[in-house]
Amino acid sequence: MAVGIKLGSITDEIGTSDFFHAFFSTLAGNLEPKGWGTRFPNLMKKLYAGELGQSGASAALGELDEVCKELTALPVSKVIWDIEDRCKRPPWREHVADTITDLSNYFVTSTGRDLIATLREVLEELRDNGGVAQIVSY
Repeated sequence: MAVGIKLGSITDEIGTSDFFHAFFSTLAGNLEPKGWGTRFPNLMKKLYAGELGQSGASAALGELDEVCKELTALPVSKVIWDIEDRCKRPPWREHVADTITDLSNYFVTSTGRDLIATLREVLEELRDNGGVAQIVSY
């Protein structure tokens, strides 16, 4: 099943639900030593849970900036495919494109876009124009 992030009438495709969960598992497992959502509550507890309103968009953007900065320092070997089952590995195992240099650019959507850039674009639109960003399955 594919997931996307919807704002208004536009849905940006992200990829499989496993891929989406892997991004947030990687954040929680590497950047949140006190548990899921303790450092990045707007991203982890609101957006990942299904929706984020305009009132949380600015804070979520700040969190995303910090996430990006910190993921830059982590090698691809630190990816966590499933925080509940750390034995799980990505379907491609350790074979990644040469353009992937660290965890900040590891996650690429099924349409070939950088996931962090996609999330940033939606969050900026949400901050500036309102609405509710929703995670949708299709």
